[in-house]
Amino acid sequence: MTELLLFFKLLYRNRITLIAIPLVTIVLCYFLVKELPDVYKSHGSISTGLVDKTEQVLSMGEKDQDAEINRKFDNLIQMMTLKKVLDQVSYQLLLHDLKAAPGDRFRKFGKTAESMDKATVKQYIALITKKHSIREELMPGSKQNNVIIAMVNEADYGHSAISSKISIYRLKSSDYISLDSEAESPELAAFLINSLTTEFISYYASRLIDNNKLAISFLANFLGQKRSTLTERMNVLRTYKIKNRVLNLNEQARSLYGQIAEYEAKREIAEKDIVAYSAAIRNIDNKFNPADRRYLESALVNINQEIVATKLQLRSLNDTYVRNNFDARYKPGLDSLQTKLTRQIGEASDRYIYNPMVAKDNLVSQKLNLEISLELSSNSVSSIQQELKRLNRKFDALVPNEAEIQEFETGIDIASKEYMEALQRFNDVSLASSFPVFLKQSEKGMPGSIQPSKKMVLLILSGIISITFCLFVFFILYYFDKSIRYPLQLANETDIPVLGYLNQVSGGMDLGKIQNESSREKSIILFRNLIRSIRYELDSEYPDPKMIVITSLGEGEGKTLLTISLAWAFSKVNKKVLVIDGNFSSQSITGLNINAVSLDEILNGQKQLSAMTGEDDISIVGNRGQDTSLNEIAPANQVREVLEQLKSNFDIILVEADSLVAMNKAKEWISYADVTVGAFASGKTIKPEDRSKIDYFKSLENKFSGWVLTGTRDIPEQAGKLNKKISV
Repeated sequence: MTELLLFFKLLYRNRITLIAIPLVTIVLCYFLVKELPDVYKSHGSISTGLVDKTEQVLSMGEKDQDAEINRKFDNLIQMMTLKKVLDQVSYQLLLHDLKAAPGDRFRKFGKTAESMDKATVKQYIALITKKHSIREELMPGSKQNNVIIAMVNEADYGHSAISSKISIYRLKSSDYISLDSEAESPELAAFLINSLTTEFISYYASRLIDNNKLAISFLANFLGQKRSTLTERMNVLRTYKIKNRVLNLNEQARSLYGQIAEYEAKREIAEKDIVAYSAAIRNIDNKFNPADRRYLESALVNINQEIVATKLQLRSLNDTYVRNNFDARYKPGLDSLQTKLTRQIGEASDRYIYNPMVAKDNLVSQKLNLEISLELSSNSVSSIQQELKRLNRKFDALVPNEAEIQEFETGIDIASKEYMEALQRFNDVSLASSFPVFLKQSEKGMPGSIQPSKKMVLLILSGIISITFCLFVFFILYYFDKSIRYPLQLANETDIPVLGYLNQVSGGMDLGKIQNESSREKSIILFRNLIRSIRYELDSEYPDPKMIVITSLGEGEGKTLLTISLAWAFSKVNKKVLVIDGNFSSQSITGLNINAVSLDEILNGQKQLSAMTGEDDISIVGNRGQDTSLNEIAPANQVREVLEQLKSNFDIILVEADSLVAMNKAKEWISYADVTVGAFASGKTIKPEDRSKIDYFKSLENKFSGWVLTGTRDIPEQAGKLNKKISV
């Protein structure tokens, strides 16, 4: 709170500055804004089709997310502020003024346009029209471009000026982009809106068409590459099939596998028949004795030869029948031979070739039939085995073809998918380019209405800003101001108690004014009360008689005023006071009474002590100055003896000593003192070299009574009321 009050005191002291600067600022701002033209505002809007898709011919069924829609709106708004687009508006504004009559122009010509003749104006109209038609960006470089730029800048038609007069924004979550423009005339405000809208829609449409053309061209080339790749891979597969005589690999493999399975089944049947026939023949043979076998074999020699010949024919035809995959053409021949063989076997059985006593003719007939069937089955197994080997070799030959063909077909499948995807993209882009979504001007800008004047607002803002700036400057000065202005600051900075403070008296150090008790001046009354408080602190803390030495950290701290004022205060309580001017560097007290007894005379015994008694119980002892010190004037024992004698004659001895800048001079007086008081001028700072002097005061302990803050202004009550000793 104290800091805040001090800051307010600082502002109060500088109240003239705080009032003058805002007033001057407001006056200057008034003359600056007085000539400002009126402002007219126009409004327009553009329909984008990003949210409202009712006018789209094609709808893909996809709905953009809000983030994507916002991004597209941001891109459109940024695109509208491009220099390339705003340059086209500059061209239109310049062409309007060049073609219009002087009274119909939006703005007056600058020096460049005024200096042109009609032929030159026509030449530049044609040039600007050409640049506008090809949407050329206005760039410096050539002489003609520099002239156009000069005309644009002089008329304030540049892209920076236009962008500062137009605000572009999306209206909440709608499908519209709103445009607001401000200008000094209603027609110019509407022209800015309409020309910017027209130029941007044209620029965006051309950009969209160019992008679609590039996309279609790229996708067409890409589609052609994919088609060529697919055709090439299909041709490779076709060539491979022709070269390797492959019609339908899957059907061929399926047919071969079926034939192999069929022959393996027949082989198993034949092998089973062989085993059965062999077992049956062995059983029949076991029923004949050796004699019957010899009789049988000798009786059947001729018929057996015929049967063997028929068997050979039957075996040969059966092999042919098997090798030809059991072709039906060979079946009648096999049946004929089989019938013949059966007849021959019957003839052999009709003969009485066995012993008549033994009836085994049926067994012989069965054996012959079984032997024939066994031979046929054995012959079939061999033929079937050969055919299986042939079919397996043919099936094995299909395996590498299958791997190659599968690889070719995989490549064709990948190429086909890539081609179809490219075709789909090409069709989508072609379809979208046929029905593009163009921006539309949904609301044209109309001549704007006049806006409320901002002159008063500018004046108020100028005053507020100026006074805020002043407050900020004063706060910075106050914040970085390390000067000591009230007692509590001094006590905190030095860690030494403060006896009190003395306010600044108007008119300077006038002892007569201070001692004039009839004066009703507030500062004088306050000063007398404050010095009495300091006198009370010294009187109550140290008994009489006492010698008080008053010194300071540096020069100009108010020691003389403090010394004389204390002398007056002590005299008011009926005490005899002796004031000694011990400051050999500055004889301020000596100057107050030029007839005062000199300290040199007293110490050397040239003057009697009775000569020092003056009016109002205050006596003054001066000095002759020069570069000297107390102990240089007289020996220490003599000085002590004289001072003790003076104490017996006076209640209080006040000595103004040198500052601690002359360390030895002040210390000599302090060594004889009972009490030491330090004077510190308000508004000064404690420097780093003062720290050693403050440490010296601390070393004096009880001998150093404390500080007196002199020349203070506006001390708040919280900092000390009518002097009260302040300790840290």
